[in-house]
Amino acid sequence: MDDPVNHPGKLELNVISNENCLDTMARMPDGLIDLTVTSPPYDNLRDYNGYSFDFEAIAAELYRVTKPGGVVVWVIGDSTVKGSESGSSFRQALYFKELGFNLHDTMIYAKNNPIPQNHNRYEQSFEYMFVFSKGKPSTFNPIKEPTKSAGAVMDWGNRKTIMDKNQARRHRGTDLKITNDTKNRKNIFFYSVGGGKTGHPATFPEQLAADHIITWSNKGDIVYDPFMGSGTTAQLAQMTGRNYLGSEISGDYVTISKNRLSQAQSIEPSHLEFDS
Repeated sequence: MDDPVNHPGKLELNVISNENCLDTMARMPDGLIDLTVTSPPYDNLRDYNGYSFDFEAIAAELYRVTKPGGVVVWVIGDSTVKGSESGSSFRQALYFKELGFNLHDTMIYAKNNPIPQNHNRYEQSFEYMFVFSKGKPSTFNPIKEPTKSAGAVMDWGNRKTIMDKNQARRHRGTDLKITNDTKNRKNIFFYSVGGGKTGHPATFPEQLAADHIITWSNKGDIVYDPFMGSGTTAQLAQMTGRNYLGSEISGDYVTISKNRLSQAQSIEPSHLEFDS
């Protein structure tokens, strides 16, 4: 059987194609991609060299090319028009569900240093990171954080009620539990924006890409970004031992991506920490 990747006339791994992502995905067989991490140009917030995209067609193709158990991380926000937020993020999330994706998690990308807008409302300081899965995610490598009371012996006797077979209260438990050193991070991730000199107007933080790539994929998996921009997803996929595929309609941004990839070095996930 022919390998659908690295086959003449088909698709080559670890390449960013200078084209519409629909053209790239048209060459992909069903169920090729383990993980997609992307941030599409949304509403009118981003000057994307005058290009536009067909959201519904792209979402449908993402469903087709995603493996069963695969994940799509869709980083999106809303513009404010005539005093009202657009709500595009919610409409897109619901459309992904209509296609058959599970809305596995609604995560928040909280910005440490948001740009002040001086509106008559609280400053906008986050974007959504919708995590869509095609069935149950086959990979979950949770990022851990220290537990404040690590090693402490907790008395659960005053909090745990033992029930009898009729679900009537019987007595308080007397179990003791030693607190673990670490716990899974909560689903609000904090990053600093800006600071990069990639030449792209909306580069998302390298740590954001790293965190999702490490969480939802394993070494050797294929990570895709249909809006590759300055190449952050490809760079972090390469650095963590994953394969990447990318689409980028702007030739200028493809050049930026290739320059960044040429300078990227492999690194173990445990040492992958960027300023945030």
